[in-house]
Amino acid sequence: MKTVRRLFYVEVVQAVMLVTLGFVALFYFFDFVEELQSVGKYSAMGYTVVQALLYVALMLPSHVYELLPITVLIGTIFVMARLAQSSEFTILRTSGLGPWRALRTLLVLGLGFVLFTFAVGDYVAPFADKTAQLLKAQFQGRITVGKTGAWLKEKQAYGHYAVNVGALAPDASMADVRIFEFDNQGYLVSMTVGQTAHFGAHDDWLLEKVDRTEFTSTDAKASRVDRAFVDSFRWPTQISAEMVAAAVLRPERMGTIDLFQYIRHLNANGQSAQKYEIQFWKKVFYPLSCLVMVVLALPFAYLHFRSGSITTYVFGGVMAGISFVLLNNVLGDLGALRGWAPWFTAALPGLIYSIASLTAFMWLVIRR
Repeated sequence: MKTVRRLFYVEVVQAVMLVTLGFVALFYFFDFVEELQSVGKYSAMGYTVVQALLYVALMLPSHVYELLPITVLIGTIFVMARLAQSSEFTILRTSGLGPWRALRTLLVLGLGFVLFTFAVGDYVAPFADKTAQLLKAQFQGRITVGKTGAWLKEKQAYGHYAVNVGALAPDASMADVRIFEFDNQGYLVSMTVGQTAHFGAHDDWLLEKVDRTEFTSTDAKASRVDRAFVDSFRWPTQISAEMVAAAVLRPERMGTIDLFQYIRHLNANGQSAQKYEIQFWKKVFYPLSCLVMVVLALPFAYLHFRSGSITTYVFGGVMAGISFVLLNNVLGDLGALRGWAPWFTAALPGLIYSIASLTAFMWLVIRR
């Protein structure tokens, strides 16, 4: 059995690596061609072709994470179909390799792909993507989310705050920061505008070049407005750098723990967290799709191939992988629009393909 496992593992891993390398090279070329439009645009900052190549290279882990279920399916189908075409799998079956033992062998291999996908998507890709954005921000000047900036809210014991961050600077500081303070009755108490802001070491922000306006009610009919310009202002807050990055950057580029903490922050402050909850559950279920893909590929080993027909089945694997990605994206948006439970929305594509793969396995492998 060790020989059989070694045969499956080596062949499938090599095939998946080759397919992944081919897809990644294709995406790298497309991303680089698109990035060439920015070369020379920030010539004063020195944005060159080399910098563009480095930026595109840092985006590759995200592509690897997105492509792994597809490449696992294509690579496993190719190996299973080739073993069936060369009658090697038939020899293994006559030697005692039953369907359930073959399934267990592939499931162990799929579990390895699950762990690898989780590691890439939760640690390597977020770090590489953040590094890429900061690298490009050195030449663009800042990372923005449009003209409106990113909005965050925070409740404190004596009131609540609405915070607007215009952009993130290359040194991880914030630019064009506005803080609106409200009392427990919902009345505006103060407005603080800072050109830049830095994250402090003790749960605070340090704003620089600050324009602070305070609104004070002297009695029921009169109020006073005090305005002051100061060089720096310290604001105590629990809003961390990860939360600001989550509001500015794309949520799918975040790690699972960062998403969970940001969801807790949104829920604690009465904000809608459905989009981030769906992305969180996608992070949980997406690596498990590698298990579904190896199960879906196993029935191809029990088919009878003619010469040259293997390419048809590999093409079918490509189409099945692409349809999984499309279904995953469509159901995510549909679930957000229809208000479905986030965990159900994220798990539904995997459930559909799990039923399809188990049905194919039971009908083609067990019954036939």
